[in-house]
Amino acid sequence: MPNAIPALRRHRRARLIGGTGAALALLLAGPLRAESVPDPQPDSRINLRIEPKAEAAPEPKRELRADPKPEPKVDSKLDPKPDSKSAPKLERPTADTVAVPADAPPAKKVSRELPPVVYARVSEDPLPSYTAQTFVDTMRAAERYQVYAEAGGWKTLPADFAPKPGDSHAAIPSLRHHLTLTGDLPADAPPSDRFDPPLVAAVKSFQARHGLPDAGIFGRLTLNALNVPADVRQRQLRASAQRLMGSSFGFGERYVTVNIPSATVEAVENGAVTRRYVAVVGSPDKQTPAVETRITDVNLNPTWTVPVSVIKNEIIPTMRKNPGYLAKNRIRILGPGGVEVDPNAIDWNTQKATNYTLRQDSGLDNSLGQVRIDMPNRHAIYMHDTPSKSLFAGSVRFHSHGCVRVGQVKEFAAWLLQGTEGPNGPGSAWGPIEIETAIAVGERRDVKLVKPTPVAFVYMTGYATSDGRVHFRDDIYGLDTPPAPAAATPPAPDVTTTGAITPRAAPAPRPAAPGVAPRPLPPTAQAAPAKPAPAKPAPVGVAPVPAPATALPAPPKPQARKAAPPARGPESEPVPMPPGLVGGRG
Repeated sequence: MPNAIPALRRHRRARLIGGTGAALALLLAGPLRAESVPDPQPDSRINLRIEPKAEAAPEPKRELRADPKPEPKVDSKLDPKPDSKSAPKLERPTADTVAVPADAPPAKKVSRELPPVVYARVSEDPLPSYTAQTFVDTMRAAERYQVYAEAGGWKTLPADFAPKPGDSHAAIPSLRHHLTLTGDLPADAPPSDRFDPPLVAAVKSFQARHGLPDAGIFGRLTLNALNVPADVRQRQLRASAQRLMGSSFGFGERYVTVNIPSATVEAVENGAVTRRYVAVVGSPDKQTPAVETRITDVNLNPTWTVPVSVIKNEIIPTMRKNPGYLAKNRIRILGPGGVEVDPNAIDWNTQKATNYTLRQDSGLDNSLGQVRIDMPNRHAIYMHDTPSKSLFAGSVRFHSHGCVRVGQVKEFAAWLLQGTEGPNGPGSAWGPIEIETAIAVGERRDVKLVKPTPVAFVYMTGYATSDGRVHFRDDIYGLDTPPAPAAATPPAPDVTTTGAITPRAAPAPRPAAPGVAPRPLPPTAQAAPAKPAPAKPAPVGVAPVPAPATALPAPPKPQARKAAPPARGPESEPVPMPPGLVGGRG
């Protein structure tokens, strides 16, 4: 009998475990529900605590009893009673569904793409701003505006004049008179004191001729442009025409024009503008000069050789304060034979660095960007790309060191390379894809144009196109203001075209250094009386300028680019900027 009692106990334990296993299987087979489960009775056989041995199971098992407070970080499949307020309802996944939280917000996709480049709006007028007839057309426009000025011009609009379409205002008849003289409003338009649709269209035409947003909405720039007197407009036209005198530019079927005050680049083909590009030109203290030359090459992944003037005036002082400046900007120092020199081997407290060549590696952060348009000239300026593309969105784009930065320069390069053999041999061409592919290689590549393209940088604040329309821009460099005679008070600068930029007054003559006596004149010059220069006939429509009252020579014309010495060229190169700033200037 003693052996029968243990056997009976083992039989009952086997039945109990078998019953518990069946109950567990039924519990897992049923659907999981978020609502609470009633507490089992104390005498229920299912409400058993199973304590598996540690050595028999790799992971501890949870209790099968319902827990009113779920533990954090529990598996939803094992916890039959989640918190209905904090956790979303779950459904058991089937063959064609996936269990996801019902109220879970969609995951945000982080874009790694660069923001799109924004370009300022430019005119879509197919007529070029500069042609072989521009000088004649501009002189005729100057004569016409001279008549307007002699007749009294137009009235000044009040400072608070900002009508909206349909509004009435006492100054609207004066506005109609102004726009009728300039050809923006038809002469047969019915008179009215209302800002009606024909007058709105005339304002849009006026805004387009002045490089302003042509929305027909009155703003500060539009009002300032309307209030420029007629005699100032006549002087702008006359000065621009005079700057074109003596030009020998060879217009052809294809040529490029950069009007500096407009800050635009025009690609002209067969007498029409194929594409007009936004540009960034020289600042007032680093002016872009007038140039007539030819585009010969397109440089992909260009390097930049730092001019000696920049090394002396900017690199050396910067290296004294920040010895890692050259390394951060990837600028190498090259000695004789192109051997690279360690920057620490140079004494930056001296000017010895000017005896070396400093060259910036090509790349996205290069001061010239990824494309350089080579156009040999004595000023050593050119057109190029830039890493500072945000400047193309501004309406005032005078920020460079003299070179011209071109928006969408790769498209412009493809236009220049039309007809040039492409990278895949005969029959291939240089298009946007080919240019991008060549740039992605990362090596410098110089592509020579099959036929050099003429290019002209001109400074026209007032000019007329072949259709008789007259266009005006701001005199950003102050070249329209006549120079003051010696020993006289310099005249006040002209009123700006739009008020966006204030022209600089003519520079005053420099005083002699203290303690330095003026250089005496030669005896012949002291004895000989001053002879008046013979008067030259003035061009048609240009009023003669009276000679100064004194015998002293008049100061040179402000920033006269045609008389600039060749030493001006290196200063027009871009200047490297520390990483994280605006980027190179060019």
